[in-house]
Amino acid sequence: MDDLIRRLTSRRSVLTGVAALAAAACTSSSTGREVDTRDGRSGYPADEPVTDQYRQEEITGAVENFFGVTSQGAAEVVERVFGDLGRPNAYIAGEEAALAVAVGLRYGEGWLYRRNKDPLQVFWTGPSVGFDVGANASKCFTLVYNLGSLDELFRRFPGAEGSYYFIAGIGVNYLRAGEVTLAPMRTGVGARAGVNIGYVNITREREWVPL
Repeated sequence: MDDLIRRLTSRRSVLTGVAALAAAACTSSSTGREVDTRDGRSGYPADEPVTDQYRQEEITGAVENFFGVTSQGAAEVVERVFGDLGRPNAYIAGEEAALAVAVGLRYGEGWLYRRNKDPLQVFWTGPSVGFDVGANASKCFTLVYNLGSLDELFRRFPGAEGSYYFIAGIGVNYLRAGEVTLAPMRTGVGARAGVNIGYVNITREREWVPL
């Protein structure tokens, strides 16, 4: 009898662990997918022609859903970015983690969305400054401006001096390389002011050593 109870308890523990892992995998795999606004006339009134750029209303809704913030909070931060940069023609929705002792490294992955094109998985690395000792993770929603060919995305983007600000619990800074500008938005501990120091290197494949 005792042996049977032990086996049932062991089996229950295994099933509980498997269920937890499955739930985590589902949550992770859905990141960014629910904010895909690339198809059809989403966000466009009937009397306005659809372009490859995203309207402010579209991005506001996507940011609200992605971060789980209020409509007002999403509208405030998106309005600020649109006021500075205008309409983006792509965006990246993903997650990132940072390991640091004052100065450290940032690793991220997500999906690039462009209107009427299939999503493309991308990765990024870069230095991080201003973090506490240890590690943290955050969601990252990046607006992409003036993106022509994909080759223009896969390179190093230096931070724009003094571009960092914090609105409605979301930290934003600007990075530029050539004609392309990125506006990453981050929540949580990962949104501290030091993120605009250094650069972000976007790649097609995962890389562990920032270059």
